[in-house]
Amino acid sequence: MDYPRTLRELRAARYKTLSVKDELRLNLIKKLRSGEKLFPGIVGYQDTVIPQLINAILSRHNIILLGLRGQAKSRIIRLLTDLLDERIPIIAGSEVNDDPFRPISAYGRRMLEQHGDNTPLMWVGRDARFVEKLATPDVTVADIIGDVDPIKAAKGGHLLSDELTIHYGLLPRANRGVFAINELPDLAGKIQVALFNIMQEGDVQIKGYPVRLPLDVMLMFSANPEDYTARGKIITPLKDRIGAEIMTHYPKELPAAIEITRQEAWTNRFEDGDQLIVPEFIREVVEQIAFEARDDNHVDKHSGVSQRMPITVMESVISNAERRALFTGEESIVPRISDVYAAIPSMTGKMELEYEGEQLGADRIARDLIKRAAGEIFEGYFVGIDFSRTVQWFDEGNKLLLADTAAASECRDLIEAVPELLETAMIPFDFKRSDTPQLVSACELVLEGLYAENKISRNEEGSYAAVTKAKKDRRGMIYDDLTETGKYS
Repeated sequence: MDYPRTLRELRAARYKTLSVKDELRLNLIKKLRSGEKLFPGIVGYQDTVIPQLINAILSRHNIILLGLRGQAKSRIIRLLTDLLDERIPIIAGSEVNDDPFRPISAYGRRMLEQHGDNTPLMWVGRDARFVEKLATPDVTVADIIGDVDPIKAAKGGHLLSDELTIHYGLLPRANRGVFAINELPDLAGKIQVALFNIMQEGDVQIKGYPVRLPLDVMLMFSANPEDYTARGKIITPLKDRIGAEIMTHYPKELPAAIEITRQEAWTNRFEDGDQLIVPEFIREVVEQIAFEARDDNHVDKHSGVSQRMPITVMESVISNAERRALFTGEESIVPRISDVYAAIPSMTGKMELEYEGEQLGADRIARDLIKRAAGEIFEGYFVGIDFSRTVQWFDEGNKLLLADTAAASECRDLIEAVPELLETAMIPFDFKRSDTPQLVSACELVLEGLYAENKISRNEEGSYAAVTKAKKDRRGMIYDDLTETGKYS
């Protein structure tokens, strides 16, 4: 497309500029009328966050997203650029995206005075109209608003009080675009005052010199709700300028969580796409771990358990299965429960523990979360199915070790010795008897489910055995099996 290159051509094209909030609103209306998907890649917010976002944009409000870590706040903010026009015209060379019809900077006004209708234009893409800043205590007014540049003054022969000597900060450079600040409560109070003042009054003092900058900006903020309400670091006038306060949340249902991890986890790493087979119950166990962690009293509720945890766990689970395939020469890569245990290093760093949790240790808590998660998924698939003969085999003193490095064929040979385990594990799944890797994975789920119900025990090496009589029928006793490292419960 041949865009107008001068103000005269722009007038001839009958181009009209809009405020950025009107622009976002009109483009949103177009997308809603056409049925186009809004905020692609955002899962689980269709009935909660997204309707509130739509209402806020239609109302031309500034917005703050409140939520714990890993709730897609930053991604939502960045996706707002999809609602901006593909390109807009600015006065060529302007640092603040001056509107050719209504420039706000001294540079823009001077260009119009000197060139009139021949004022040269540039066209700025939507991505260049998005400015993002992480709030930290060391952020200054100069970073956000701007500062006097002595070099500009010397080179141009200007007085320091001349507006042409200003080096503009991030907010003026976001003029006619979206300006986002993440973790708003961490921004110093005096910076919040400067931010509010320039948005409310359109003026600011830089080194004692008053400057008028009637900015046209859509403001987006993010914050942890605990910081926002308890620490009270957002000044009241700034809060008053935020039109919509929208609460984000973790996935409420397992299918939504699975979809997020399927979308985000790095699994497309094999030349042969059929080489990797992830059973659905493995995906469910990985997601259930995060659900269990968010409900665990030993995990800090205020910090939350990020959705990044199941994503990285899934990647580690697949990597451990890949490592096994490389060692054993297997063609198929099929994750098992033992691979979930091997992914514990991807869990422990993503959970902030309460005092009692610190005393128990992150590794022990992670193991218990896996046990409980596998138990929940096991119940869903095998409810009402009798495993008494399998349990009896263990009660007779037999043990079964399915190492995470053992080939599927080797594990199957060991499983065949356990009465009814293989046949019963096949019941809920459409596996063929020749699908050895998937059958072994299903059998491990059964064993872990029986372990979660305290019908058998498991040690840290992954060996299953009989459970002591004292702990029979004590399902739900947390951490009992982990108090003696490496020993059977």
